[in-house]
Amino acid sequence: MSLQSTHSRDHRPASPVAVLGVPFDLGADRFGVDMGPSAIRYGGLSAALDTAGVDYTDVGDLSLPTLRTQSAPPDAGAKYLDAIAEMTETLAGRVATEIADGSVPLVLGGDHSIAMGTMRGAARAAEIGVVWFDAHGDYNTPTSSPSGNVHGMPLAAAHGYGDFAEIPWATAPNVAAENTVIVGARSLDADERAVLRESEITVFTMADIDKRGIGPVTDEALDIATDGVDDIHVSLDLDWLDPDDAPGVGTPVPGGVTYREAHTAMERVADRDAAESVLRSLDVVEVNPILDQRNETGERAAELAASAFGKRIL
Repeated sequence: MSLQSTHSRDHRPASPVAVLGVPFDLGADRFGVDMGPSAIRYGGLSAALDTAGVDYTDVGDLSLPTLRTQSAPPDAGAKYLDAIAEMTETLAGRVATEIADGSVPLVLGGDHSIAMGTMRGAARAAEIGVVWFDAHGDYNTPTSSPSGNVHGMPLAAAHGYGDFAEIPWATAPNVAAENTVIVGARSLDADERAVLRESEITVFTMADIDKRGIGPVTDEALDIATDGVDDIHVSLDLDWLDPDDAPGVGTPVPGGVTYREAHTAMERVADRDAAESVLRSLDVVEVNPILDQRNETGERAAELAASAFGKRIL
């Protein structure tokens, strides 16, 4: 039985939601995550949004390159960069169009490199803040990345940091570091740790959540992200949750948030949006059904997305 079964319509988002699948795996260099959009839909997304009273349209999936269609990547700092450029531009255009039409895009990944396209499209017409719920910092660059996998780079790309200053298609205009908040970090590479310490990005680690609680940390993250900007993009990586609650991810890290804590965070997002209408876009990423158990992670993703759009216990 779902932890959330009924809904107060006072939390229903004012704008309609456009559900868009991005079956993309080239940022992770591993089979399976391209099936994430299907897994989330199969996990009950429509029923959860219906229960929340959300006015939504599923606009289908983008047609994009996949790992199965690519030759071996060159030994470079960022694998499959040409195909990722194509994905980013295609997704950015579609996200910008949905926003211009009055919808809030709910983008289903796919690996986390898709956030480059979501943020780029969301930020084309207005300044936005970013709240990044993730075990990782995703602030590597082609030079610093230990793996060359671009799903570990999208936040650095959005800010045009390092090598990305020379890759204009990857950056997200109107996204500033001072309005960017990472929530729940617990696995940072050495170079990322050094950069993030010196940056204007706010990072709340799992230790902060343990000390203060998920509610207060999320509220402060939203305060920072919304300070002086028009709207926010929220990015939810399912590896933010503890692997016991979300086993179907490519880069699991022990010690994450519980399923209930994740719901609380998404509920705080919905509360802020109900009060101030700030949610411009949401992406839900890194669900890999090949690694999952009975689509448990797909179901978690569907329920958490619905919480961000107002699904409540009562």
